[in-house]
Amino acid sequence: MNLTAVAWKVVPRLPGWLNAVVFAVAANGAWLLRSKNTKRLEHNLAKVVPEAGRAALRRLSRQAMRRNLKYYREALTMGGMSGQQIDRLVHLADRTAALARIGPRRQAILVLSHMGNWDAAGAWACRNVAPVITVAEHVQPEAVFEDFMSMRAKIGMTIIPIEKGTSAYQQLLAAAQTDDPYLICIVADRDLSNRGLEVDWFGRRAMVGAGPAALALATGRPLFPVSMHTVGKAYQLRFHPIVEVPASGTKTQRVRQMTQQWVTALEAAIKQSPADWHMFQKVFVEDLDPDKAPLAGVSDYAQQGSPPRSPPVNQGAEPAPTAAAPLDQPAGPPATPPHPPAGEASAGAS
Repeated sequence: MNLTAVAWKVVPRLPGWLNAVVFAVAANGAWLLRSKNTKRLEHNLAKVVPEAGRAALRRLSRQAMRRNLKYYREALTMGGMSGQQIDRLVHLADRTAALARIGPRRQAILVLSHMGNWDAAGAWACRNVAPVITVAEHVQPEAVFEDFMSMRAKIGMTIIPIEKGTSAYQQLLAAAQTDDPYLICIVADRDLSNRGLEVDWFGRRAMVGAGPAALALATGRPLFPVSMHTVGKAYQLRFHPIVEVPASGTKTQRVRQMTQQWVTALEAAIKQSPADWHMFQKVFVEDLDPDKAPLAGVSDYAQQGSPPRSPPVNQGAEPAPTAAAPLDQPAGPPATPPHPPAGEASAGAS
């Protein structure tokens, strides 16, 4: 039987203190074994903190693994959490100002990275701001995917499932055509659609999702980068300044500029708390497979109804799968359940 399927049945029945011990031990074990995922995590973190020596990087990766396993532990029990428990787990920084920026209609597009616990962020937002619409990558085994889908539905999120290499842009665009409050949330710091954009990211070039900027431009809804930091046993959610829409340029040019804006904002947030960035995939162009060419040509996202495509970068590295929203699916370390599917959109679905 799949380990994650067993965890869904067993973990919610265990006392909280025992779960904390078990997952801490699992995190330490995965870190000590230096699995492929652990090495990938350290490789990515080395680009975030290039000044860190070997020992400092190892300490940072151990802390990151522990926080990653904390996410798993919380995800497996979140479906049974009360509203009060959710509110104790997530706190919004500068709450009054943040909610005022969203506006009285409570309609906005939020772009996240794989920081903290994006499921907890979605649960909190459903309770305190507006219903969340997001995307989840359809992963195997099917039973595990269904368990994660069920959990997210229980905490109030509307999930649009997508296959790897496809886009939920049209579904999200349709979902935005309503007068009701909503938040489209997209975890977009990796490109699931193979139609992402190449950006400056920690002094390197990387592939990220184009969906958040394209949706904001097409709908006229405000786009906010959102970060999540660990504070004790809880998380602090922070809304960064709204992404400005360029006054001139083609739609494709404006999508590119808006994408770089949110990338720059989240880069600063990750640098502030690198142990909260759970990135176990290849996202930097220099790490991608040089034998597979990316989708060529930049299509006009808003006009064509599909995400813009980056031109071949160095004769094309295949974009790493981009995630979409508080549900992206980073690959987790061994000895732990595979990362739950994430939404490229909490807008697109980690």
